[in-house]
Amino acid sequence: MNTVDPIRDAEYLEDFKEYFKANERNYVLFMSGIYLGRRVGDLLSLKVRHVKNQDYIYFREEKTGKEAKVKINPELKRIYKKYIQGKKGYEYLFKSREGDNKPITRVRAWQILNEAAKEIVYDERIGCHSLRKTFGYWLDKNGVSPALIQDLFNHSSIDVTKRYIGINQDSKDEAISGLSFGKKKR
Repeated sequence: MNTVDPIRDAEYLEDFKEYFKANERNYVLFMSGIYLGRRVGDLLSLKVRHVKNQDYIYFREEKTGKEAKVKINPELKRIYKKYIQGKKGYEYLFKSREGDNKPITRVRAWQILNEAAKEIVYDERIGCHSLRKTFGYWLDKNGVSPALIQDLFNHSSIDVTKRYIGINQDSKDEAISGLSFGKKKR
């Protein structure tokens, strides 16, 4: 499996949001990914009843089996309210057009993201995990402590979290960019 990156550039983040507005389901999937920070498999299992009139979403992580209670951000709450109008509680939130009430697949979610990246000429490595990594990256950029981000991700250590969201690489890049061996003016 290839490593993917978070979306670090705010302008590209806006480009993705604008691009996805043409398809409401894909827009809601993208926004859910960057606001909830869950793995795509966990997002795809969501049904309308999980978000309708809710303040929190409860997950049992598919990968780890751990439980997570995640607050629904006010912006995401407004998006859900509009999106689920007229939908039944048992319907999948990210319903496939194929079959009766089945969610889209992980492969389809990956295709959706990569089609968008191609369209907006985004050249960084992107995949489904980019949404989760973007969530963590922007929490860090907004001053949230690494320990809290670690807890939100259910990671075993802060080092894992920093590596996961690319903070270690950013710090290394900044250190190297700021390095100078020339004489400093006084």
